[in-house]
Amino acid sequence: MLWSEKYRPADFTGILGQEEAVRTLASFAASGNVPHLLIVGPTGTGKSAAVGALARTLYRAHWQENTTVLPAADLFEGGKRYLEAEERFAHIYRKDESFLSNFKNIVRWHAAIRPLDTDFRLMVFEGASALSREAQQGLRRIMERYSGTCRFVFLTTNGSAIIPAIASRCLPLTFVPLEDGIVRRRLGEILAAERVPAGKVSADDLDLIVPLAGGDLRRATILLQVVAESEGPVDLSETASTETGTIAASVIEALMNGDLSGAKSRAESLIIDYGLTGTEVVRELARGAERLYNDPRIAVALADADQVIRRGSNEYIQINALLARINREVFS
Repeated sequence: MLWSEKYRPADFTGILGQEEAVRTLASFAASGNVPHLLIVGPTGTGKSAAVGALARTLYRAHWQENTTVLPAADLFEGGKRYLEAEERFAHIYRKDESFLSNFKNIVRWHAAIRPLDTDFRLMVFEGASALSREAQQGLRRIMERYSGTCRFVFLTTNGSAIIPAIASRCLPLTFVPLEDGIVRRRLGEILAAERVPAGKVSADDLDLIVPLAGGDLRRATILLQVVAESEGPVDLSETASTETGTIAASVIEALMNGDLSGAKSRAESLIIDYGLTGTEVVRELARGAERLYNDPRIAVALADADQVIRRGSNEYIQINALLARINREVFS
């Protein structure tokens, strides 16, 4: 069993580093009154676990019956093939109708289910940035119709992908990357719980795992398990490499080759196609630059862009401005 699932938090006390968001969700659970929610944050920071804790606290034994989770990325990447293969949609799916029509029918059907021993149920959209604009427009009307008996929760790494008509109807909550100290302490607790022999995972291994995870506790836990269960030495840098990291490296390469347009299109694909937030794109670019062209001027530009994006500035504009600055100051 993956340790990331085995040690997944079941209640609010297990969610680390998100005190403000957890405090808000816990107050909703205590009052029994929950608004529509837009929860934004990087992967591995506890968004899904927090919603699960909210459902368990609200509904107790009936939390599963009163919660519907729709994986937006799987739905919109798989299209009608996904709907045809998914048993829980078999009684709703209509082969002669479009995917979008089927999607809206599925949402309406689940939103209309009578809550069990409560006033409202939860409908959760994981990876909500994958929802098309047309789908979100349809959701807006469904939210209006069923808001009395259903609360809609959108989980996403990219808040700018949610249209204003949806975002304005939701209370926004932000989950932030976990601090390195929090991640390291949690990894130590997992090692103790698994009774991993002393020396199997060294302090040097943890020194590598924590920064490679970049505030993503799930990723850190997976890397920890790889090291703990390996028979020999593990190249953590190679193990932690991702497709998004490869694309980020290609952005730096494009800048090095004087291809600013190509660099911009690849960086935008990290947001549009892979659902990364602006801060996550900056982090991936930093890793790529460290490997390919470790220049202090790039580090300063990345830090400035990260600060501006965290203040709520438009991600696309700031990423493009960042690349133009690097191109002008470093590679011109």
